[in-house]
Parts: sequence; C-alpha cells; structure tokens
Amino acid sequence: MSATIRHINVCACTYKRPEMLRRLLEALSCQETGGQFTYSIVIVDNDHLRSAEAVVSAFATQSSVSTKYCSEPRQGIALARNRAVENTTGDFVAFIDDDEFPIKSWLLTLLNTLDEHRVDGVLGPVRPHFDAAPPKWVIEGKFHDRPEDKTGHILDWGKCRTGNVLLKRELFSLEAPAFRPECLSGEDQDFFRRMIGKSRVFIWCNEAVVYEVVPPGRWTRSFLVRRALFRGVFSLRNYGFPLKRIVQSVIAVPAYAVALPVALLLGQPRFMGCVFKLSYHLGRLLALVGVDPIGQPYVTD
Repeated sequence: MSATIRHINVCACTYKRPEMLRRLLEALSCQETGGQFTYSIVIVDNDHLRSAEAVVSAFATQSSVSTKYCSEPRQGIALARNRAVENTTGDFVAFIDDDEFPIKSWLLTLLNTLDEHRVDGVLGPVRPHFDAAPPKWVIEGKFHDRPEDKTGHILDWGKCRTGNVLLKRELFSLEAPAFRPECLSGEDQDFFRRMIGKSRVFIWCNEAVVYEVVPPGRWTRSFLVRRALFRGVFSLRNYGFPLKRIVQSVIAVPAYAVALPVALLLGQPRFMGCVFKLSYHLGRLLALVGVDPIGQPYVTD
C-alpha cells in the first residue's frame, strides 16, 4: 500500500433516468473509504436536452462528495464513456450504470481486492432489485439474474462489462479512444478484449455488490423475448460468426420449439425459460443472415 492516499473517479453515463440517477447518487454519497482513498463522481449526460443536469446540480450542492456534470450530446454509449474518462484525474476509474446502486463498501471492497491480487481491474456482481413485487414466475425463472464467479477468478473478455468495475486509470492511456464509437453495442467488451490482448488482467470480486433496478416494464414476456433476441444477435456478431455457435443454434431452435408445449405444462418459469432460449438462438440465426430483429443498439424497456 502506498503512503499516498489514492483517488477514485466514479463514472456513470445517464440517459433520461432522473429518478434512478438520484438513487445512484445518494448511494454513492455514503461510500465507506476506510481511510484508504478519496473519491469523486463524474456524471455524463447523453441526452442533448440535458435532462440530468438539474438532478446532478441539486446533489452537488448538498453533498460533500465532489461531483462533476458533463454533457455528451452525441448519442452513443461509447462516446459517453469516453467523455467520462476525459474528465477523470484520479488513480482509478470505477464505472457503474445509472439504473444501479451500490452497497456502502462497494469501492473499498473493489480496491482491496485489486491490491490483494495485484491486477489491472476488478468486476463485481450486479443483482436485481425490485421496488415492488414482480410476478412470481419472474423471480422463479431468474430472468434478471446474472452469472457470478468466486472472488479472485480471472475473467476472459466475454465476461467483462462496465456495470460494476474498478480499473487502473493507466489503462486508458494505452489506446485512444478507449471505447470505440463504431461499436454500437458491446463497446465495453471490445475494450476488455483489447486490454487482455495487451496482457492486462481482470478478476472477479463477489462481495462488491451493486443492485440493478428492474422496473415493471422489464417484467413482461415481450421484453424478455426482445432481450433474448438482442443477446442472440450480439452473441454471434460479437464473436465473429464461429461455426460452433452457428451449429449450436441450428440444433437448438427446433429443439426448443418442440419442447414448448411440454414446458408450458411445467409452469410459467419453465415455459418462459424455454421461450427465452429459443429466442436467443433464433437471434443468432437471424444475425447469420444479416437480419436485426430489434434494430436498436440496446434493449432497456
């Protein structure tokens, strides 16, 4: 440990989510530091109408945590992330999404894990949070759960993203721009792929938890189908159309289609799980023939 107190810039990009952003800022205002670091907040508003400015200004006025508001009027998450990086000056950069909020020990846990394992970055779990009770099948089907690993597990780039991560700031001087604007989606995985190609190491910390707010619009069957199609398209396109994945989906689509009636008899969680997997593999095959069933870079609602 250095005798010098290190600084973390916490970055969040936002787009027309003022209430969720307010919750995030409140959670960030009470991070435990253990006397090991200081931190500040950088918010990048990707709405050209600057819809987040009032929320950030109000927070900055009453909070003891230094908070900077930046505008990136050009639409695109890669552009917004690059704007955030441009406005950081600390030793580390943490990324969190505007629809998430962390536990109080989030930054401290990430930093301690990074120091202990002497790596370039640490990622943590994003777990679902429901403000109201969703339908039972949504919970039982675990449709909003994400994979987790043991603390210390070394990650390949396919498991890396920026929803909950602490990175050495020096990484962003290796390539410019850090996040490539031509990536309409998956710009964060593209960044990690390039960094791992440069022998940089990223690990998992299962104790550094953040929660993702899952609003009612994401409880619906139509949303889950659209998200599965999107993930299927992204999965195949992001890996360069490998034959193994194509064959998997050619087999999986008819198999899951045949299984649907049986799954329906087993209840909604099983049925929607089957529909989700069918849609995912169908998305892959549509990507193979150049069809994008979603036509958007993200599926959020």
